[in-house]
Amino acid sequence: MVQKAMLRSPEWKALSNSERVVWIHLKADFRGHNADKLCLSYITLKGIMAPATISKAFKGLETKGWIEKTKHGGLYRYSCEYRLTGPFSKLPG
Repeated sequence: MVQKAMLRSPEWKALSNSERVVWIHLKADFRGHNADKLCLSYITLKGIMAPATISKAFKGLETKGWIEKTKHGGLYRYSCEYRLTGPFSKLPG
């Protein structure tokens, strides 16, 4: 769930639209017990944005402190895993 306080915050407004989409999809992967193992594959976002845009969004979220990579993945072997670390990371799922 996206809270009004988050939508109105300067931190949220500072994100690009692609960063917001990636963050919402990562948040949607939270199931109550996997806070450090959130996954979002490029295939999931296929048709929403280009791979280069997805990559830029992940990097932007990391740089701005909204997410932290907890496991490095690769192109064909494993998926990257993330933890939400931004100002609104503790919001209910």
